Amino acid sequence: MLIAGVVGAGAGVGAYLLIQAIELVQDAASLLSDVPSLARAWVFIAIPLGLFLAWFTTSWLSPESTGHGVPQIIASLAVRAGKIRARVAPVKIVATALTLGSGGSAGREGPIAQVGASLGSTAGRWAHLGESDVRSLVAAGAAAGIAATFNAPIAGMFFAMEVILGSFSVAHLSTVAVAAVAGAVVSHGLLGTALTFSVPAYPLNNAWELALYATLGLLAVAIGYIFLRALDWWDVIPDRLPTWIRPGALALVVAGIGFAAPEVLGTGQAFIQDLLQGELTHVWWALLVLAVAKSVATAATFGAGGSGGIFMPSLFIGASVGAGFASLIAPHWTVSPISSGAFALVGMAAAFAVMARAPLTAILIVFETTGDYGLVLPLITAIAVATIIANRAHPESAYTMQLSGMGIQVSHRGEIDLLDTVKVGDVTSGDAVRVRPDLTLGEVQGVLDRHRLHGVPVVDGQDRLIGVIATTDIVRAGGPSDQVRVGDVMTPRPATVTPETPVSEAMERMAVLGVGRLPVVSERAPDQLIGIFRREDAVNAYHQALAETTRERVGGDRFRRRTRSDAEFFRFEIPAHSVADGRPIREVPWPEGCLLVSVHRGPEVFVANGEITLQEGDVITAFAEEAGRRRLVERLAISADGTGETEAVQAP
Repeated sequence: MLIAGVVGAGAGVGAYLLIQAIELVQDAASLLSDVPSLARAWVFIAIPLGLFLAWFTTSWLSPESTGHGVPQIIASLAVRAGKIRARVAPVKIVATALTLGSGGSAGREGPIAQVGASLGSTAGRWAHLGESDVRSLVAAGAAAGIAATFNAPIAGMFFAMEVILGSFSVAHLSTVAVAAVAGAVVSHGLLGTALTFSVPAYPLNNAWELALYATLGLLAVAIGYIFLRALDWWDVIPDRLPTWIRPGALALVVAGIGFAAPEVLGTGQAFIQDLLQGELTHVWWALLVLAVAKSVATAATFGAGGSGGIFMPSLFIGASVGAGFASLIAPHWTVSPISSGAFALVGMAAAFAVMARAPLTAILIVFETTGDYGLVLPLITAIAVATIIANRAHPESAYTMQLSGMGIQVSHRGEIDLLDTVKVGDVTSGDAVRVRPDLTLGEVQGVLDRHRLHGVPVVDGQDRLIGVIATTDIVRAGGPSDQVRVGDVMTPRPATVTPETPVSEAMERMAVLGVGRLPVVSERAPDQLIGIFRREDAVNAYHQALAETTRERVGGDRFRRRTRSDAEFFRFEIPAHSVADGRPIREVPWPEGCLLVSVHRGPEVFVANGEITLQEGDVITAFAEEAGRRRLVERLAISADGTGETEAVQAP
């Protein structure tokens, strides 16, 4: 709890430094805007320069600091047990200041959340806390960042629990609350206590207005869909450009949009404030055009390698759509007075709910940033409609969409499979083979051959884990050699698990990282090696869990791998005279992407290693995607002499 308070205070200081850095870059960019000969064309110099420098900074120092930050936080929790490098915080501040200060279209909430998360992860590892405590501090740092930058501690808490952790676990709640309060207190001292937006009191004049707000929820889904597709398009299509050309080319797109519509540049906070006050200077269709322009400009900013958040752009888009909708219907609605500011306020919340799929956070953050509680019913109505329809129209949020591109599918904790019930410590032995960094690759290859292993952990003179070396590392280094040392080619700072980690989570990390083993370390000492978790341990865990449930409850859907929705465990029987009948496993041409885990022969069960000779009638348990399963069935339909005349493969 004490460390959480320190992390929260650090996030508050980080929010202050970020705002000051943005203003510093803005002052530098304003020198160009003051040149009479440039007029509004200054954007074609400042924005490309700022985005190029932001891209160069993150690419050189910390690639994980690019983008909007939140997906990187969630990925660190899903794959690396909450480990985020300390350098992320300063690099993120610099890159975000260059992006927003020069005129790039984004917000500052995602970056400060990542800054806080980096502080939390660093503090937890510095204090030698366990994985669960580090995860709490990562979420706490993110909550403190949101609380500090928006003066919204309650919304910061809910954002961390609803978006970052994906659950409202009591185990994390206290830590997150302390950090959020500390971040808000420090922010009050450095930035003042003023609300982010100043909004008049807007009442619900007539219950029939709820139908209009529900319609606004539908419009928020439509514009949110455009924003999400733009984010996806600008993240994928421009990859066809050379690496060094992409930042400049997309920055020119942002500059072009900003030249035509200056309102979309930067965070757009001042424009949102005008809409909330009911100060309309645009006709309704112009506001809708600005919402689309903001979507494209923000997506292009991220595509160029800029650093920023999607929260403020979401509010800009929602406020524009809400105000435009109110302006359109006001002349035709005779039941009650229509206020464009009220619809802008509700549109903000509905749009953020569509982007983040965090309805509770959307409601609370609008309350806290505006101080207006008069539109509770319209807010709930519009957000409920927007969330329900958005989940069907585009199942991925702005955060999970990027995670899916990384191969990570975050599962809800209520979706439990059998391997959630077994801990890594239950199936891992503590006698892991380990090597020193001063051994040669030739010596390590001998160790791997003697123990029939594909990889081993590397420890220093005090038996502390410092890396992992695998056969693939040796191959990349040119093969076994007496001239190259382990320390030169090993993978440093490897992803790890603890004895308390569920086997399902360990398998998820292995799948995402593309590795066949993970070091098991102490919960309290992340560098103290306990053992090594391998694929065969997952097999043991599977059969251990299988023995504790009924056969009817072990259908394929309960073993679905989290990172690929179409990957699952399945069984098949070896046909007579097939290509596998009578041959050792290592000699059978198994298709790419298919993992054999066990062999059932009568009452006996064997771990599927390369030495087992398969026989007709053996039942194999395998793990693969649907395409790999089909290839396996086709492969085993071929007879040993290549004629293809075998019995059908049984793959229940």
